[in-house]
Amino acid sequence: MIEDARNFLRLSESLISSGMPTVDQLTEAAGSGVQVVINLALPTSEDALADEGPLVESLGMEYVSIPVLWDHPTRESLLDFFHAMDAHRGQSVYVHCQANYRATAFVALYRVNSLGWKKENALADLQKIWNLADYPVWEQFIEENLPLD
Repeated sequence: MIEDARNFLRLSESLISSGMPTVDQLTEAAGSGVQVVINLALPTSEDALADEGPLVESLGMEYVSIPVLWDHPTRESLLDFFHAMDAHRGQSVYVHCQANYRATAFVALYRVNSLGWKKENALADLQKIWNLADYPVWEQFIEENLPLD
């Protein structure tokens, strides 16, 4: 089941996130109405699906790959993510990475910068899974990008 994906979160009616999904979980996502899959993991990440893009597209969903280095997230990647989210507003989106850390961080930044959420509300989902203070690179990245100038 899709809910069995690592650190799965239903963020809204049209937005879910998790760690690396399996083929079966992507198939279920397609069957449940997901229209777009945004992958923030690297193709070399643990448990990465070798042909995720073609698989996702064969299931009738659009695939967007924005590889984000865990130790060096960039504003460029973040802006690419914002663009992808804006381009698919009103659609059902599944954002994933390896463990749902990058995904929840990028979604939180999107919510603040593009949707006008308050920082503490936007970070609430992230905090269900991980603690920013444990990852100084990410804590700094989020602080530097809230809100974007």
